[in-house]
Amino acid sequence: MATVSIAAWVHGMVQGVGFRFSTQHQATALGLTGYTKNLEDGSVEVVMCGEQEKVDQLLAWLKQGGPKHARVDRVLSEPTAPGNYSDFKIRY
Repeated sequence: MATVSIAAWVHGMVQGVGFRFSTQHQATALGLTGYTKNLEDGSVEVVMCGEQEKVDQLLAWLKQGGPKHARVDRVLSEPTAPGNYSDFKIRY
C-alpha cells in the first residue's frame, strides 16, 4: 500500500479543549504517523501519514468536529511531502 501524507489546518474552538490529545489518540489507533500542534492564530495543524483509507478516516473525524468539547468551523487540507515520522506526536 502506498503511503500518503496530508497537512490539515483545523479552525474553530480547537485549543484548550483536548484537541491535540484526542487527535493523537485517533491517529495512533489508526496506525498513522505525523504530528499535531497549536498555531499562533488559534488553529491546530495536523500532519498525518499512512495508508490513504486511514488518513481519510482521520480527516473525516477532524471535519466532523473532533473531540466533544471542540467546535470545528472549517478544515483546510493539502497533500504534503511525507516526513520521516516514527509515531504520532504532539508538538509544542
